Amino acid sequence: MFSTLQAIILGAVQGLTEFLPVSSSAHLVLIPWFFGWQDPGLVFDVALHLGTLVALLVYYWRDWFEMAASILNGDAVRRRLLLLLIVASIPGALIGLALEKQAETLFREHVLWIGLALGILGIVLWFIDAYRPNKRTLGQLSFLDAIAIGLSQALAIFPGVSRAGATITMARLLGIERQDAANFSFLMATPIIAGAGLVEGRKILHGGMTPQVGWGFVAAAFFGIIAIAGLVRFVKTRTYVPFAWYRVALAGVVIAVVIARS
Repeated sequence: MFSTLQAIILGAVQGLTEFLPVSSSAHLVLIPWFFGWQDPGLVFDVALHLGTLVALLVYYWRDWFEMAASILNGDAVRRRLLLLLIVASIPGALIGLALEKQAETLFREHVLWIGLALGILGIVLWFIDAYRPNKRTLGQLSFLDAIAIGLSQALAIFPGVSRAGATITMARLLGIERQDAANFSFLMATPIIAGAGLVEGRKILHGGMTPQVGWGFVAAAFFGIIAIAGLVRFVKTRTYVPFAWYRVALAGVVIAVVIARS
């Protein structure tokens, strides 16, 4: 029986890990796997993602309002940012639609692959963040940069990679400063999650709104806001290295448990 407490825990985990570069999909697979919990099902997963969408809209509502208004008021800076986000969103959306089901099935059935993905991207994030310059701002992002970040987002279809992890790592590779890398990653996630929510949201209506689904949604939204605000503030003065080492440590635990259970 999937309990309300488990729903709240998984919602909190989704809200936090969706916006930290540590892979929400990996955590949502690993936690039930570690503790032997029942699979909450697809309807619950959809509700959690809608909760993170609420978190994005609450935190970035002013940015989206100003970008929408720029279409009419002549604000060239905001209009250009809107175009960059549109360009960046297309590659991930197309590749995700084509490959998501195959990738999810492969990685959910083979937890070892999740551990390897966590560790590899953790090392890549550490190396790039530690050694790339931190000098370009969001205003200096080119359309080719946006395409590259958008392509990196497509890697998030594999549990263990992380949408935030892939896009932030690519932005840092391009020399984008840490805070702007996080903000662009989160703004870019909004249309992707919204689009998926529109496609999958009907499953909540057909599957039924249970208390567990509702509590998971609320927890994902609440802790998502905390994660966004916390990461943006954290990387203003610090690096992404702690998240990289967390990924490597978790990868080691996963691999060790897989070996112990085999």
